[in-house]
Amino acid sequence: MTLLLNRNDVVSLLEMQACMNVVEKAFAELSNGTAVLPLRNSILPPEGLALYMPAYLKEMKALACKVVTVYKNNPAKYNIPTTIGKLLLQNPETGEVICIMDAGYLTAVRTGAASGVATKYLAKKGDNLTAGIFGAGVQAKMQLWAIAHARKITKAYIYDLNFAALDKFVNEMSTKLDMEMIIASSVDDVLNTDIICTATSSSVPLFDGNKVKPGTHINGIGSHTPNARELDEAIIKRSKFIGDSKTACLSEAGDIMIPIKDGVINESHFYAELGEIITCKKPGRVNDEEITLFKSNGLAIQDAAAAKLVYDMAIEKGIGCEVEV
Repeated sequence: MTLLLNRNDVVSLLEMQACMNVVEKAFAELSNGTAVLPLRNSILPPEGLALYMPAYLKEMKALACKVVTVYKNNPAKYNIPTTIGKLLLQNPETGEVICIMDAGYLTAVRTGAASGVATKYLAKKGDNLTAGIFGAGVQAKMQLWAIAHARKITKAYIYDLNFAALDKFVNEMSTKLDMEMIIASSVDDVLNTDIICTATSSSVPLFDGNKVKPGTHINGIGSHTPNARELDEAIIKRSKFIGDSKTACLSEAGDIMIPIKDGVINESHFYAELGEIITCKKPGRVNDEEITLFKSNGLAIQDAAAAKLVYDMAIEKGIGCEVEV
């Protein structure tokens, strides 16, 4: 029998702290050599893009493949979202597909969870830290939710050009999180915080990296193609650069690829993968003056870990519909 979980099922089961816990373990497995992470495969049908993201986590017993499609004409032609994701979870002992679940919410939470884990290991500590969020969409909300689990955040500044989205963000997250929400009047308001998250669709740098204060931690989330970047060469050069995957960063992340191409830095500027920090192979933050930067591309190990967590909880709570396929 195969368990089917729709979006509402996944939303009811997946909490940020639990997701951060399993995502942290997944990055540790990647660093320790017990994870299998092939490169994502893509197909270009006439109307869109299809991505296939498999992963296997030996210690967590998670074997999964996420299928994501991006069809820009979907809303206008079919009244369905541009991006659609489904995940197949398998029993690693038999190969049987034991669960098919919606992956939209799962992807959003696991992306935030990676930043939460990075913040746990890389941001400076304190009781009254501030956060600055570029963007006011779904992922921006996930970023703030996650870093609020990693550090005690008392105040957050939110910057976006969409005022309706800003109002919605502040109303929703003020209820969800115990902190003061402030709509930033300028980019400088965001740069004057302790933890910065960039979660936008911008293909060009969002701010002048020379203005970032010492001791800041940055999570770079939005850009994920070789020719796009949210972060300029100044902040890349000033930062201790940690990525989710060195291979992914040097083949997909314009944030670091463009400065390398321009000769501003070389590949050795890539300091460590997040898993190397988690497993203590390399030290993370070493003082409160250091600027640390985590670049996230999104890895299938995050999906596999989150999906296994959701499945186990669904079985425990009797949620979902079992069918014979």
